[in-house]
Amino acid sequence: MHSCALVSAAGSIDWCCFPRFDSASVFGRMLDVKDGGFFQLAPHGVQRTTRGYLPGTAILSTTFETDSGAATLTDFMPVHAHDGPIEPREVAAQQQIARILECKRGSVEFSLVCAPRFDYGSIVPHAVLTSDHTGFAHGGADGLAVYTSASLRAEGGGFRAAGTLRAGERVCAAVTYHPCFDHSSETIDEATISGRLGETRAYWEAWSNRCLYRGPYADAVLRSAITLKTLTYAPSGALLAAATTSLPETIGGSRNWDYRFTWLRDATLALYALFILGYREEAADFQTWLEWSTLGRARDLQPMYGVGGERRLTEVELSHLDGHRGSKPVRIGNGAHRQFQLDIYGELLDSAHQYRKFGGQISAEYWAFLRRVVSFVVDHWREPDEGIWETRGGRKHFVLSKVMSWAALDRAIRAARALGLPADLEAWRSVRSEIREDVLAHGFDSSLGSFVQAYGSRTLDASNLLLPLLGFIRADDPRMLATIRATERSLTSDSGFVYRYRGFDDGLPEGEGSFLICTFWLADNLIALGEGGRGRELYERCAGTANDLGLLSEEFDPSAREMLGNFPQAFSHLGLINTAVHLDVAAPGNVRRMEVQDGPKHTST
Repeated sequence: MHSCALVSAAGSIDWCCFPRFDSASVFGRMLDVKDGGFFQLAPHGVQRTTRGYLPGTAILSTTFETDSGAATLTDFMPVHAHDGPIEPREVAAQQQIARILECKRGSVEFSLVCAPRFDYGSIVPHAVLTSDHTGFAHGGADGLAVYTSASLRAEGGGFRAAGTLRAGERVCAAVTYHPCFDHSSETIDEATISGRLGETRAYWEAWSNRCLYRGPYADAVLRSAITLKTLTYAPSGALLAAATTSLPETIGGSRNWDYRFTWLRDATLALYALFILGYREEAADFQTWLEWSTLGRARDLQPMYGVGGERRLTEVELSHLDGHRGSKPVRIGNGAHRQFQLDIYGELLDSAHQYRKFGGQISAEYWAFLRRVVSFVVDHWREPDEGIWETRGGRKHFVLSKVMSWAALDRAIRAARALGLPADLEAWRSVRSEIREDVLAHGFDSSLGSFVQAYGSRTLDASNLLLPLLGFIRADDPRMLATIRATERSLTSDSGFVYRYRGFDDGLPEGEGSFLICTFWLADNLIALGEGGRGRELYERCAGTANDLGLLSEEFDPSAREMLGNFPQAFSHLGLINTAVHLDVAAPGNVRRMEVQDGPKHTST
């Protein structure tokens, strides 16, 4: 996988970036209805639409019913196989979207409109026909070859085709990215597309058959695993946070961020999920990316990196785009890459901890780097930071940041002891204890009876639900139990969805939805308390926010019952997998209980 495409229920590709996930959009109607660009293939007069993935695949099937008949649209991106991470800046020859519209009953009239708009809609390309069935659009540094089995015509900086299909007939189409100043392209016909469909389906079915989860939520877990795979940049092994940029956290709002990068705090959950589901190669590839991208000076560690390991992710506003449903600004890049976030040091050590627990090797070179990371934490854990939520209102002594500093020491101590690695264990244990005592003294508000967001604050924060899941404190400790109950009372919607915080000035305009990952964390806490029934109910409610394809967003508006934020969101799908496994392990009759050393973010019991 190099990129992906988002397809609407109307058969329109409204988001796709080439040649990488984080490249400029070629089709971007999602962020500007008029000028963003799109690629639509569908019948006329559609009365009803149903869609789903072919089982165990990322191949989308959309069925349209009209007054005169029915047709099925099959969309897929041919798989470009990799033996492992090779070249982070690779541009593959077959970065392609293929589409097949087949009439299943009666007859349908159809239209094809391919309107690429390069560089986030700022370039209307020069479009020319190269034959009756092929064309080429180019502008700036980008080019796109277009094929359809129907007769094609160039029009308005794009291409159109139309016709009538009867039962058993079909029309095929494909767009292929070309990064060179050359109109030549590979020869494509219906047989080529059919062959690639077969190869792609076989690839995904074989990949899905490797999934080890056999619990009651097998369909949702497998769909989440496939989604994570489609969010993985194959040349480097990096896992994106989401496929999109600037989908708003509230409609019409300005909390619109670019998530097409890889966050270190996703690493532990990602490695655990991949390992526990049986995808060891993907986990190893991601760990390789982690080591390659982060190795160096500990003080230079960033919260996020580009999928090729890039560090300069300058945030820019694209004023020419209207934004999704009028939500401005549209941003590319992410200024949070320059923030000081203490939790990432703990995340990096925790990811190494997970990797070794599942049999991965820690090289002498990487351990030397991790020791430098520990030394940095020892020297800097007392400092304020921007925190896990990447606030833009000034640094604070966030409780979770301190706890993740504790986790950095804790995981380093565990690794050194287990593997006999060189370490100053006595000093590390001393600092670990000092941090814990400091958090318990300053991060817990006795008058509120709960842990708070930051030292000196009286604000609740859902990130504190991670404290027992990291093994910092038991879920049934009176202080943590009170925090869980306070979170349920004060940070949840009427239907139980969890908000990050309330009444806190994070330096940004107000307005956001509930966070799905926080809701999964609450379910994990309930499971840890032995309240499995409530945890299962909350899990199912959270998983139920997925769209008709089983895909989750970052946030959810419980009142409007609509998705918010970037989509599909890796963190949400990782939470779905993790909590499903916790429910399975905690089910009656299961002797084994999860320990903190066996997996991330759950209770040691």
